[in-house]
Amino acid sequence: MKKEPLPTIALIPNDVVGERMAGPGVRYWEFARVLGRHFPVKLIIPPFVPMDSVPSLVLSTVEGPALSTVEGTETLPASLHICTRSRDMRSLVESCDVIVTLGGVLLFHPFLGQLDKPLVLDMYDPFLLAGLQREAGSDWSKQITLHERYLEILRSQLYAGDFFLCASEKQRDYLLGTLSAMGRVNPHTCRQDPTLRRLIDIVPFGLPARPPQHTRPVLKGVYKTIAADDKVILWGGGIWNWFDAPTLIKAMPLILQVRADVKLFFMGINRPNRNVARMEAADQAIALSQNLGLYERCVFFNDWVPYEERQNYLLEADIGVSLHLDHVETRFAFRTRLLDYLWAGLPIVSTGGSMMGESLAAQGLAYLVAPGDVEGVARTSLNLLSNPTLRADHAARFRKVAANYHWDVVARPLIDFCASPALAPDKDYLRQRRLVSDVTQQSAWRRLLLKSRRALQLDGVSGLLEQGREYIRWKMK
Repeated sequence: MKKEPLPTIALIPNDVVGERMAGPGVRYWEFARVLGRHFPVKLIIPPFVPMDSVPSLVLSTVEGPALSTVEGTETLPASLHICTRSRDMRSLVESCDVIVTLGGVLLFHPFLGQLDKPLVLDMYDPFLLAGLQREAGSDWSKQITLHERYLEILRSQLYAGDFFLCASEKQRDYLLGTLSAMGRVNPHTCRQDPTLRRLIDIVPFGLPARPPQHTRPVLKGVYKTIAADDKVILWGGGIWNWFDAPTLIKAMPLILQVRADVKLFFMGINRPNRNVARMEAADQAIALSQNLGLYERCVFFNDWVPYEERQNYLLEADIGVSLHLDHVETRFAFRTRLLDYLWAGLPIVSTGGSMMGESLAAQGLAYLVAPGDVEGVARTSLNLLSNPTLRADHAARFRKVAANYHWDVVARPLIDFCASPALAPDKDYLRQRRLVSDVTQQSAWRRLLLKSRRALQLDGVSGLLEQGREYIRWKMK
């Protein structure tokens, strides 16, 4: 009996991959590593993602599953394709059997939803909610315009997807509500699977199965004024507008009053993607540290740590901190930086309210503080730093919990779908009933007219001209 060929998987990230990567790039790099053990995989970089150089970690071009690939080596079992033109990207995607993507990729390249190929939409990042906080300091017209753009992206995803990924049960409940509003929870999808796991399932962020290894000193005794015997508080990842770096910086003078050997290190303030500007929160954090006389003395801001180098920083740190503000994004976000702390067995200080922070706290691996509680952050950090054996005492528990987040474990629902891909059972029903979003019911020209009229009403002729310039810049990307 002839064996059916394995489906070829197209992974399309919305961010750069390579030596320096933010969360979306890391996720699709690791998806390529995991899926490449089972299927032929093409990691396809769309034209709007600025890849300034080919990743130094070379990917291998494979015709079938690379089962012999060992995690942690420099070869990834996938082929890398950096596209500069949409038609080249389309040609590549048409040669694949399953498409996996996220974010605004579908908005830039709507043909992805028109190929009658199983389309997996990755919703692990609640970008609509994050956008509310990211743009909170912008003028009102920009806030409304960008929110409507994010809403357009979300609606197009909810309508086009055949299978959806999210990062937690709480996210899944949120997205089941939005899918219901879009008409995707219906007799067809329920008959296929009453639990709707075939429609949307959980694939959180993951961790390498290999433990982190210290390959060279990067902080203690080598970085500026950080001494070899200093204690280091680490802020893993970037400083985004929905985080609360100021509370941690304000806690530093209280910490230094008790012990002068503590340093605070921010791992990254500039995203690897040059098209994504540094957020206001990063500049505000730098300015605050300068006003308090801490800048470059005991508070340090790094550009961005290479992905394979992060293990050195994590292993040299003494505490990992993740603080956020009290807003709706926090309720549904999955704090991926906490996974790095978990991987390295790093004691954690986190604001209450985040799913991952509270889960780790329930297992005795994280210590929660209230939003904006400067004294609480200082007190908790000092208590952890006063216990020299804390990390060793909890090492076994850290490893046990981390094992649940290995990439090959968390990606199982995606692997299973790719092994038996299919279009959603309600696709014909949606076309017949025209159960589409308000966005897709309107022509592009009508949407443009409505946005122009609103800009004129809110900000006059100057606002209309600015919106026109923004639209042209967006279309030129």
